[in-house]
Amino acid sequence: MNRIVVGVDGAEPGRAAVRWAAAVAAERGLGLLIVHALHVEQWAYGGGLAGPVPWFDVLAGEGRRVLEEAVTEAGSTAPGVRVDTLMPADSPVSTLVDASKSATMVVVGGTGKGFFGQMTLGSTASALIAHAHCPVVVLRGRKGTTNQPDAGPVVVGIDGSPTSERALEAAFDEASRRSATLVAVHAWSDVTYDDVYGMARLVSQWESIEDDERRLLAQRLAGWQEKYPDVTVERSLVRDRPRQVLLEWSAKARLVVVGSRGRGGFTGLLLGSTSQALAQHAECPVMVVRRMER
Repeated sequence: MNRIVVGVDGAEPGRAAVRWAAAVAAERGLGLLIVHALHVEQWAYGGGLAGPVPWFDVLAGEGRRVLEEAVTEAGSTAPGVRVDTLMPADSPVSTLVDASKSATMVVVGGTGKGFFGQMTLGSTASALIAHAHCPVVVLRGRKGTTNQPDAGPVVVGIDGSPTSERALEAAFDEASRRSATLVAVHAWSDVTYDDVYGMARLVSQWESIEDDERRLLAQRLAGWQEKYPDVTVERSLVRDRPRQVLLEWSAKARLVVVGSRGRGGFTGLLLGSTSQALAQHAECPVMVVRRMER
């Protein structure tokens, strides 16, 4: 757990991910591992190319160029950080998951090209989030750019599940390191406003449910506030869909932290439609934390 792993593809979002990861590594005294996957099997069998000799050298040469460029970016951002590189021939997912075993976090750009282009917006992202052994950070910037915010609160989505408890721990740590306010968002109902029957069932019970959920939120925060007395906490108890709430907060936050799975309002948060919404539309980096098996 002494390094940050970052995936690159040669596009600007990947370079931005390197800069972000290098800065964090420097602040925390960590090393940096930059990964660029050649994904040879897709070229060999999916592209209709005959034999590796005519094209592999070209592909590997381009890969080395991408890595050299990334190393330069890291050195410019954080000259004192130790940087290692890895250029596997297979899928980026298996490599990044394996590297995550000894990593503090894995960082990928929010958009890209080539084989990493689908990583944060499709099934590959879900696979990485589902199987990584450490938090995964998807780098998003303001209004679809690569300009990551350096101000604003850290926002965490919680629901009382074991996974969201780990997300809460990570969020307090991130807020403390960044001297940022922590906004704890607890969505206690995931009923859509056009679901008339669902609304009718809940409307008479809202006041009682909200009181219970407020107490639950206070209980979840109490222990962490004692551990991190330097962190100012704002509570946000919302009767809304978590996807929309977190997207709105992302426009003001410097980081959004969520668990990969939860219950109640955050069920399947980053493995379904909500994951796609955050990966494609969040306006700040998104950290996804998994529950570690014992």
